[in-house]
Amino acid sequence: MLHFSRWKTLLIWLVAFAAIVIAAPNLLTEAQRSSLSDWLGHDRLTLGLDLQGGSHIVLKVERSDVVKDRLEELVANVRNALRGASIRYTGLTGNDQTVTVRITDPAQIKAAVDLLKPLTTAGGHSGSEVALQQGEEGQLSLQISDAGITADVASARSRSLDIVGRRIAGFGYENFLVRPDGADRIVLQVLGSVDAERLKNILNQPAKLSFHLIDESMSGQEALNGRWPATSQVLYSLDDPPIPYLVDSTAFVTGSNMVDIEPIVDPQTQETSIAYRLDAEGTQRLAQATEQNIGKHLAIVFDDQVMSSPVIDAAITGGEGRISANFSEDGVRDLAIMLRAGALPATLTSVEERSVSPRFGADSIFNGLIAGLVAVVLVAALMIALYRILGIIAVVSLFLNLILIIAVLSLVGATLTLPGIAGIVLIVGMAVDSNVLIYERIREEEKTTHFFAEAVGRGFSRAFSTIVDANVTIFIAAIILFFLGSESIRGFAVTLAVGILTTVFTAFTLTRSIVAVWLSARHPRHLPKSVLTHLFEHANIRFMGIRRYVFTASAVISLIAMAAFATVGLHLGIDFSGGSLIEVTAKQGNADIADLHSRLNDLNLGDVSVERTGGPSNARIRIASQGGGENAEQSAATLVRGELQEDYDFRRVDVVGPAISGELTMMATLGVLAALAAILIYIWIRFEWQFAVGAIVATLHDVIIMLGLFVLTGIEFNLTSIAAVLTIVGYSLNDTVVVYDRMRENLKRYKKMPLPILIDASINQTLSRTILTAATTLIALLALFLFGGEVIRSFTFAMLFGVALGTFSSIYIAAPVLIVFRLRPEAPDGEESNKTDAGVKSGTVV
Repeated sequence: MLHFSRWKTLLIWLVAFAAIVIAAPNLLTEAQRSSLSDWLGHDRLTLGLDLQGGSHIVLKVERSDVVKDRLEELVANVRNALRGASIRYTGLTGNDQTVTVRITDPAQIKAAVDLLKPLTTAGGHSGSEVALQQGEEGQLSLQISDAGITADVASARSRSLDIVGRRIAGFGYENFLVRPDGADRIVLQVLGSVDAERLKNILNQPAKLSFHLIDESMSGQEALNGRWPATSQVLYSLDDPPIPYLVDSTAFVTGSNMVDIEPIVDPQTQETSIAYRLDAEGTQRLAQATEQNIGKHLAIVFDDQVMSSPVIDAAITGGEGRISANFSEDGVRDLAIMLRAGALPATLTSVEERSVSPRFGADSIFNGLIAGLVAVVLVAALMIALYRILGIIAVVSLFLNLILIIAVLSLVGATLTLPGIAGIVLIVGMAVDSNVLIYERIREEEKTTHFFAEAVGRGFSRAFSTIVDANVTIFIAAIILFFLGSESIRGFAVTLAVGILTTVFTAFTLTRSIVAVWLSARHPRHLPKSVLTHLFEHANIRFMGIRRYVFTASAVISLIAMAAFATVGLHLGIDFSGGSLIEVTAKQGNADIADLHSRLNDLNLGDVSVERTGGPSNARIRIASQGGGENAEQSAATLVRGELQEDYDFRRVDVVGPAISGELTMMATLGVLAALAAILIYIWIRFEWQFAVGAIVATLHDVIIMLGLFVLTGIEFNLTSIAAVLTIVGYSLNDTVVVYDRMRENLKRYKKMPLPILIDASINQTLSRTILTAATTLIALLALFLFGGEVIRSFTFAMLFGVALGTFSSIYIAAPVLIVFRLRPEAPDGEESNKTDAGVKSGTVV
């Protein structure tokens, strides 16, 4: 019987009350939240990028820049060391990761080797990272190892983190996050209204500013036509066309010497410049260099380009001045921001961008809320129609479950994304599964006992292990999904995992306590009856009687799906193929698809497709991978922005470079395999090996058919598709585990019953749960499909198909495999077999 002590009941409802208090601030405005008492806390859900708008950018440290700087440093150190020791040399060059030099005097070779050995450990680098080798005729080489460059890249990444943060803060953004990713990447997320193109511009430039002298021994053009001094270099100006300058390589002032930088715009001439003030060291160096070189030209170099080349009329002793900048007003402000933040140690290249406009995010929130509301109403109506008062209890438990999900997500500071909302809607459909399992178990126990209260207690107890086993499979899939990399998918995974935990908790605490109160108050003698109560009570469908036909048909369909997958292939999204996906809205009237296609074709971007999406004013543009490296993808998106920005607003921009797409493909593949392995190992541990084999076959069947669906329909296959496949795998195994659990129970109860009959009995006994859970889940997904918006429509379509497929495979694939692998050898026809068979037909086997 059910019994809850007062303190347990009080504790359960205190948890429910605390969940309401924690979740409530999510419904308040920012001003209302700020007026709350501190003890209430201000924990709330953070809306993800796809819901409140913003940009997610992944920046990669350019390894080539690090190699170049390290090589130049090593060449300079070798030159200084040899010159300081008056050792004659020739042919000092740096190429790739190797510095070579030839000592011209054989008598000085040993001294040179001893002199250069310390360079293998100089600058804080480990000795194993630079190798010194001696060749013939005085040839010496210093080889920088790959490990050394990798360490330098990681160091550059670490130094870049603070600089990137300062640049974004200088840009005026407050709600942003900068974090490291791997050894050479930085992940940046800025929420709200963001000018993504301008943001990338200030992040992609190292912003290394330095003062040099112009080498006037020859002109820049003469240097290009001949051979210039080893102590100088040819740099080009920012003019169009660029002008070559021969510039002395030694910088006497750098950006690190600047302590105050301000952008200046002349109100009359609109000329732009940068006003600067130097520190004491910079002031002294500038004064000394200009005093000694009056009449010569100063070269102000910005990222290896000559920004300005003024004549030195007099010594600059005050440490202050202006740099002419032929930029726009925004450009000179951005330059000031970069210089204030400091120079990056290497170029940061954007390898991934996902930008969403705030208006698009608001539409997604509205669509998600509508879908959730419709799902809750429909599922609640179905449960009340099926179970009357117990249905009402299930609905109350469902509402408290949703509040508990929001509270937990708020406490952990989770980010709610659009797929996360989809996860909550999915939980609405799946959450009542535990109640259905419990109620149907109570219905069975009611037939074997005279006391209804005892049947209720047994129903809760015996359903517990089944519910836990069934939900573990989906929980494992959610954990694997969390590590697939995409923020949106992580949001879905976290929501799904939390929803599973809270569902199990509410089923065996809140629901149980409310049912206990109902029993003590009403003293019912049986379950409430409704029109649909006995719909499946006397089901005696011989599923195994047609197993060979179903098996054959499924095998044929699977072979066709595999053949289509191998020949036609999936329509891969940019997550896996690279490229750009851009959604635009016409500022006036409808989007002209033909005009868009014509204008974009003129940009010579290769394969470009344009289609209408989500209304007559909206269009989706897909640009195939450019095949020219990471910068090529960003350049393509920039060209599209420049071409369309006057006539269209950009709702969403996704740009994925080849490095990211390759990694996502690998992670998705490993994620699917890891999820399958983890789930099947769990089933193997909990059941006999034949059950694990059956689960493997059913899972492979579902995955193959799902892939066939994507091939047949041409639906874009992306990361959300992977989420759909893994969720369906978990859902299918959830259903399979419920059937398997009943089979295991019947195997112990009816030791001589032929296996096909026992399987039919087990499926029929759990058929009501199978159908009702599928119905509630499909109702929730249908609401999501109809009202959730265009962004997740392909995801929900795949889920709708997958739920129906998983229900089918748990009956007609997972179960018959047990017969093939002889879970129980068929018993000879005899009295016991006849009795059990008759018992099943008469409905007495429960």
